[in-house]
Parts: sequence; structure tokens; C-alpha cells
Amino acid sequence: MSLDEKIRRAARILKEARHAVVLTGAGISTESGIPDFRSPGTGLWEKEDPEDFTIDSFNRDPGAFYRRIRPLLTIINEAEPNDGHKVLAELEQRGRIKIIITQNIDGLHQQAGSRRVLDVHGTFKTGTCQSCRQKNDLADLLLVLDRGDEPDCPQCGGVIKPDVVLFGEEMPDDFQRAHRETLKCDCMLVVGSSLQVAPVGFLPRYSKNLMIINRGTTPYDEEARVVIRSSAGQALQRILEELDILRQGF
Repeated sequence: MSLDEKIRRAARILKEARHAVVLTGAGISTESGIPDFRSPGTGLWEKEDPEDFTIDSFNRDPGAFYRRIRPLLTIINEAEPNDGHKVLAELEQRGRIKIIITQNIDGLHQQAGSRRVLDVHGTFKTGTCQSCRQKNDLADLLLVLDRGDEPDCPQCGGVIKPDVVLFGEEMPDDFQRAHRETLKCDCMLVVGSSLQVAPVGFLPRYSKNLMIINRGTTPYDEEARVVIRSSAGQALQRILEELDILRQGF
């Protein structure tokens, strides 16, 4: 099947779906300049020890954690949504997709205008005081780090933990919601995920009419109705254009 045929098939499946769910991974945000975690040679875990990103490591020395993660926080704070994020926000606005399940921790879906987003790995865009539970924005935390200080809570002086799921922590409530949405869906569109990170990578096995947009292979390629090897932004833009054609009845 040619790329054009795959785009047309994906658009038709989305058009006919009544409860389409999107699952996104790092591949959609690399186009905004955010590095992924696992690609050989470029992934974050090629440069950092995952053991430094456990909840135990954070609790032992929050300051050291923030110093290690500071470059990534700056990248996330300065990143802007790309065409892929914007197309998904448009599809939600048109009623073509019901919800986005994202493995990403950058908040770019919300920044692009998507309203129904499940952050199953949490987000770096905010941090929560472990004592009084006050929320703090990433931009404010970076201002404190720029001064060479540790980002203690301005309300009570407690430790602020980023709202991401660190190794050793339980999955958030959003993951249970994501599982329920997957069971309800009649179409799942995977964008930019290798689907190899448990437990989120298991969600497609419960879905229907699976479609995958990803540069690399995934364990579910044989089961998918459509597999598109392309950049996320380019493929999603073409699917949106094809939906416009279908809407006009050409």
C-alpha cells in the first residue's frame, strides 16, 4: 500500500469512528526540539543514569535531582507545539477524536489547545509541594534555579517535586482513565510511540481499528490496520487535509 493510500485509509477510519482515542509518545515532541529518552545515541538515557531519576534518588537529594534535570526543564519550558500537536487539537475541536493519552511530560498538547489530555507519565510543567500540596509552575521553578537556589515551596518552605512519574512511583489516576478510554474506543491512533514502555505500551492490545504513525517499528505493526512510517507532523497534516476532502464529498 502506498503512502497516499495509507493516508486515505487513516482518514476514512477516523471519519467513521465514534470514539477515537489518540496515544502519543516522544516522536511527536522531538519535532519541537524535545529529546526522547530511549533512541540509541540520542536518547536521554544514553547520557544519564536512569537510577538518578528514581523517587528514592529524588527524596535523598532534591537539589542534585534538579541540577541533573535542569537542561531538560529549560528545553521543555521554551518548547512550542508543532504541527502534529496543532492538528490533534484541531481534530479534537472538530469532534474527530475524543481524548489524547500521552506518554510525554512536556504539556505541549495542552499548549496547542487540546482540552482532553491524559498525562499518564505526569508533567514537568508543574511541581507540587510535598508538605502543603501547593502547585508551582515550571517557569517559576526555573527562576529559582537561575538564582542558584533550590526550589523550595514559597508557601511553607517544603520540598517541591515535579509532577512526573519517577521510577519507583505508582502510575497516576490518568492511567486508569486511559485504560477505560481504550476499552471504549472504536479507533486508536498511535503517534510517535515505540509502544515498548510498560504499562502504557500494552494499551493498544485492548483497542480496535489500530493505526500507527511512527518512524520505527512497534510490537503492534502486524495488528494495525494502517502503519505510516513518517514524521508525526507531516502525516497528521496530510490526514487532516484528506478529512477535509472527505467532508466536501470529493
